[in-house]
Amino acid sequence: MNTSSGDRIFAGSIPRLYEEYLVPLIFDPYARDLTRRLVSLSPSTVLEIAAGTGVVTRHLAAQLPADASIVATDLNQAMLDHAARVGTSRSVTWRQADAMSLPFGDGSFDAVVCQFGVMFLPDKAAAFAETRRVLRPGGTFLFNVWDRIEDNEFADCVTQAVARLFPSDPPRFLARLPHGYYNKMAIGSALVRGGFRGFNAFDTVAVQSRAESPRIVAIAYCQGTPLRNEIEARDASILGEATDVATAAIRERFGAGHVTGKIQAHVISAKKAA
Repeated sequence: MNTSSGDRIFAGSIPRLYEEYLVPLIFDPYARDLTRRLVSLSPSTVLEIAAGTGVVTRHLAAQLPADASIVATDLNQAMLDHAARVGTSRSVTWRQADAMSLPFGDGSFDAVVCQFGVMFLPDKAAAFAETRRVLRPGGTFLFNVWDRIEDNEFADCVTQAVARLFPSDPPRFLARLPHGYYNKMAIGSALVRGGFRGFNAFDTVAVQSRAESPRIVAIAYCQGTPLRNEIEARDASILGEATDVATAAIRERFGAGHVTGKIQAHVISAKKAA
């Protein structure tokens, strides 16, 4: 998969906009789903990788027993800083870390959870092996990935709209990366190469994404994700116009007021052999 240098950078105003717009738009429903699944495992020690601005972390802190430890990590310190400012209902440990090289000992955690971060890892099998290393025998790796962009209506609409501004070099961040790692066989193969040889479950979960206006959707995707980096790399002055174009496209397809669109993701559970 081809990636650009800005694909993994969540900095500047992106963390604030990500939390304000994207979390309620698309992330919170799946954070609740992952939390429900993880709580049912009754882990005592949990590692979260690619925690972002902490939506899963907050749900885990609220629903896991007070004596269950939670360590939340992300590659981008700016995202963790924002997550810490938002806060949690009880103490968690925030730590900057690269999921490709986790700074924890072998067998440190009962469970590892990752919401929509696996797609950003440059070597999936190596990252899965690193995750397996820090899991205790019998521990569970629980993660989700977005399905193809065509099954995620707002992201698809925004991508098509912004592409019209750059017909010779359209920004493809959303299709290429967040929505670019959805094939069940490819994911399963990487898990096996990472040492998860069995005990794997794969569920597809579709929900409705809702926003109070088309503008909110456009800001979320154009300004609260690294799609912004791609737009500004092509023309730093055009971000506002790109947001306007995306707003108009969402309005045309979904209506002028409260808008609803389908989003779909896969949830994968992989267990380390006891």
